[in-house]
Amino acid sequence: MADAIAKGSAIHARQFETRCTITVEQSSEHFHAHVELPEEIEMEPGDKVRVHGDPISIPFGSREVFERSATVTRAGPLKRLAIKCAAYFDLAELYEVSFNAGRIK
Repeated sequence: MADAIAKGSAIHARQFETRCTITVEQSSEHFHAHVELPEEIEMEPGDKVRVHGDPISIPFGSREVFERSATVTRAGPLKRLAIKCAAYFDLAELYEVSFNAGRIK
């Protein structure tokens, strides 16, 4: 993260600027946009990325790669804990448990 500029404090969310690569594809097989950050930047629950620059528009049937700057905002400890708890309960909603009143024959 040598090119990242960090700002923030222990109380406020920590932010830093970095470069990112955006891969955009628009075709009959794929329609996606992926943002890749440098390998040394690891995203954690509650972190946010804001990519800077003009909106991207590509013609149908093409795939293009762009370089942009981005701001990464790290979640504070309380927000990170709240996100992890919410994710746990969201996952728990996917479980469906049923019990039979009688014996299985």
